Amino acid sequence: MAKELEQMGRSKQTAVKTIYAAMQILKEAGGEMLGKEVIKKVSESVSLDDWEKGRYEKTGYIRWQSIMHFWTIDCIKAEYMRKNKGVWYITDKGEKALKLGAVRFLETATEKYREWKLKNDLKNEPTDEPEDEAKIQKVKLDELEEDALDGLRKYLAAKNGYEFQDMVAALLRAMGYYTPFIAPKGKDGGIDIVAYQDPLGTKAPRIKVQVKHHPDNAITPKDIRSLLGLLNKESEIGLFVTSGRFSNEAERAARESHTHCKLIDFSELISLWQEYYPKLNDEEKNMLPLHPIYFLGTSE
Repeated sequence: MAKELEQMGRSKQTAVKTIYAAMQILKEAGGEMLGKEVIKKVSESVSLDDWEKGRYEKTGYIRWQSIMHFWTIDCIKAEYMRKNKGVWYITDKGEKALKLGAVRFLETATEKYREWKLKNDLKNEPTDEPEDEAKIQKVKLDELEEDALDGLRKYLAAKNGYEFQDMVAALLRAMGYYTPFIAPKGKDGGIDIVAYQDPLGTKAPRIKVQVKHHPDNAITPKDIRSLLGLLNKESEIGLFVTSGRFSNEAERAARESHTHCKLIDFSELISLWQEYYPKLNDEEKNMLPLHPIYFLGTSE
């Protein structure tokens, strides 16, 4: 691989080793991880020189990180990986492509990106250096989004469990539900919130909500089954909300249940908070205050 790398431009060399390391990290983590955590682990496992660790004057972003972000776009178009709300995922295709080795992994991703670009009749020609304006714009947007989501995660993580519970209840009310029961401090019997579709709770189904403020831990199947065991199959559905994420096994437990159980993780919670933010009162908005800013999008 050393000889192949020597024939590449400096940015491409950085892309090859960082992208491959990132994909291996995702695979070893079970297929998904916060982008910020992936970047941290890449920096710990890959040898980076002063040029790579330097910052771009215009953006202030670290060079190797921007380069890696740039080529992840090729990997996404090749269906080797996905990104959603700051979380990175490696796909089955991506895991299989890892067997090609670092150089071929990125080369095949780039080939598939070019095929996608030709198919969509995009004007900018792909190059071996990060000069494609559409991709550069996409990288900037990705980095800004990840910074914003990282700030939201830290703000949410600083809340205690009851503050997070109140925030979930506020969101449900903004969505048009009534919340006659919000568990007080102490034992709650496994149910944190009960939500109705009408003031008297005469319309089925009634929603029983379990709230877990675990920003750093994945919800387990045991947690899901615990909620399912408290539901009346005919008149109630379950809603499980976490400030973190659900394990794959937990998602499967909810999916295979005979009783409907909706799962909302950090990413979906933020999306819903953004969507219903205008319907919150001022006090509720302060639970997680937002300030929308609009940027020029891309065709990527």
